[in-house]
Amino acid sequence: MAVVLRPLGLGDLLTGVPAIRAVRAAVPDHRLVLATTTALEPLAGLVDAVDEVLPSRELEPLDWAGPPPELAVDLHGKGPASHVVVADLSPDRLLTFGSPGYPGPTWFPDEHEVHRWCRLVAEGLGVDADPDALDLAVPAVPAPAPAGVALVHPGAAFLGRRWPPERFAAVARHLAAAGLDVRVTGGPAEVPLARQVAAAAGLGEEAVLAGRTTTLELAAVVAGARVVVSGDTGMAHLATAYRRPSVVLFGPVSPALWGPPPRVGRDGTPLHVVLWHGDGTGDPWGTELDPALARITVDEVTAALDSLLTSPGR
Repeated sequence: MAVVLRPLGLGDLLTGVPAIRAVRAAVPDHRLVLATTTALEPLAGLVDAVDEVLPSRELEPLDWAGPPPELAVDLHGKGPASHVVVADLSPDRLLTFGSPGYPGPTWFPDEHEVHRWCRLVAEGLGVDADPDALDLAVPAVPAPAPAGVALVHPGAAFLGRRWPPERFAAVARHLAAAGLDVRVTGGPAEVPLARQVAAAAGLGEEAVLAGRTTTLELAAVVAGARVVVSGDTGMAHLATAYRRPSVVLFGPVSPALWGPPPRVGRDGTPLHVVLWHGDGTGDPWGTELDPALARITVDEVTAALDSLLTSPGR
């Protein structure tokens, strides 16, 4: 039995998928249990390396009733607060980043999130870890929107990472004027925001998917989307996981830490376009629009979308 700890947000889970697959490669005969949040359990089931999901909460003891696992891996943080969660399982082998009382590889704060966890597993377990192994299976549920829609996702967990809704509306209008079927996505708490964007863009109520999709239904919509535009949030990582063309708007956080991989389409053009005018000193938990994010213009976003949509390889 191997237990992997990753009870964080959507983007965190998806950036950890290559490392989870590397753990599976290191212990192919073990049953792999992923400890993650209840909300992410459906998506965790789309990762082919995961045999079982253990519902858990951030930095809280695991509800583990079985015998000590042969291996426990902390994919949560640099410790020691998260290290003790897996150490309390009394595993035969424990893999964490190095911190007081816990030997392990060195944590580098300027390392990309995907590469960080791949390196931990590669150095700790002696296996290859492919940072590009980010793909998810397409969920076997009906998508609540047809294939080929353009998805506009205006929400973000913190206001500092939320581009103004009137600008998202202008982008949505541009996509609709280009003949695309535009849908506005978001979680239950983002329904008013999505409706505001849709109304300002001249779209009908049917264009608002926010609050009307399960996690798996949202994944199914993204898997069939023509293009996705979003801020630095979990939606961007879903577009990466399904290799859908996307434009991602970064503000307080550098894309060098959380940005999509440099994939290209069949014609050699980028699959994901990142827009950023920052220096990495912003506050990702800020309560006001980050100045770097504010510097991204509607024209920049629409030009990036036009480039993706008119690429011959698309």
